[in-house]
Amino acid sequence: MNRREIVLAPIVHVLGARPNFVKAAPVIRALEAAGAEQAVVHTGQHYDARMSEVFFAELGLPEPDVNLGVGSGSHAAQTAALMTGLEEEFTSRSPSVVIVYGDVNSTIAAALVAAKLHIPVAHVEAGLRSFDMTMPEEVNRRLTDQLSDVCLVTSPEGIGHLANEGVPVERAHLVGNPMIDTLLANLDAFDTGRVRAEHGLPDRYVLATMHRPANVDAPDTAADLVRRLHGIADLADLVIPVHPRGRANLLAAGLDDHDGVHVLEPLGYTDFIGAVRGAAAVITDSGGLQEETTILGVPCLTVRPNTERPITVTHGTNRLVTFEELVPQVRKVLEAETDEKDTVADAGHDAAARYENARRPPLWDGAAGPRIAEVIMEFIGD
Repeated sequence: MNRREIVLAPIVHVLGARPNFVKAAPVIRALEAAGAEQAVVHTGQHYDARMSEVFFAELGLPEPDVNLGVGSGSHAAQTAALMTGLEEEFTSRSPSVVIVYGDVNSTIAAALVAAKLHIPVAHVEAGLRSFDMTMPEEVNRRLTDQLSDVCLVTSPEGIGHLANEGVPVERAHLVGNPMIDTLLANLDAFDTGRVRAEHGLPDRYVLATMHRPANVDAPDTAADLVRRLHGIADLADLVIPVHPRGRANLLAAGLDDHDGVHVLEPLGYTDFIGAVRGAAAVITDSGGLQEETTILGVPCLTVRPNTERPITVTHGTNRLVTFEELVPQVRKVLEAETDEKDTVADAGHDAAARYENARRPPLWDGAAGPRIAEVIMEFIGD
């Protein structure tokens, strides 16, 4: 039977936040090449145009078939609104499979609704574990994996985590990392020089992005973080595109009161990764950025006690740090960079050399999208 003939109902992709868009782009393209009928539901969990629409344009994603426009709210209120909207969509579309990405509220909401409607669920980025149940994302990813008929795993340890939790082995597939597909496909577009010129950035800077509740939600904690960021700005200019979640608390704590701090609005994908590629170091509490810096070879300091992506520590440039360790560790990175520049002349060559010398985890090779498409097409053809 021709593969086009076996797709009796659309594959529905549920996307809610900017990391989802980056992961979905290569999957959607590969399924399109396989002849699959698809629909994209944008939940509107990230509702700022700079956090969502610009990503569709830059990544060549099709316009969403529907935007639920859920917006922000408490975890309960947002998840309830997501489930109500998604139930209506799934009932009207009767998808053959719902594909969810990552660990945001849109992910668990879609998995719950689909499971109760007896619609198969495929989870891209299954098996990641921080083992920290105080993180909302950890709750989301664990429950989503239990509800999923197809677990699409980005790194080898994820297979073991799923097995330990009783997920049948036939449901788990090691496919690689589709976020890295997108990174590699757009490598030539990450023009650090253009980003510097357009945003008035210095030649040498540290880039930071912080949005985790544990780091920015409490005013006292945000103020402590700002003191550390100012300490880094004493060593080198600090560039920080401010996520909407932490903006109020960070600015109230005086984030922009230091001459060496460059506060930016959220950037589009190519501008943001262009800025990352040219940074002397990256400070983050993001999950995906740990992966992107691993491939680009950029030193990454993750301000968290744990990570669901330990392979970025063992195979990459990532290091977990506390608030207290942050300034000393940045100083060490900057000193090492200075030593390296005794033998490497210009910053552009530095970025290329770091990328060429980066150690890559298995199957982070730019072909995860086609592998995922093959698994999905075989599943819906059974």
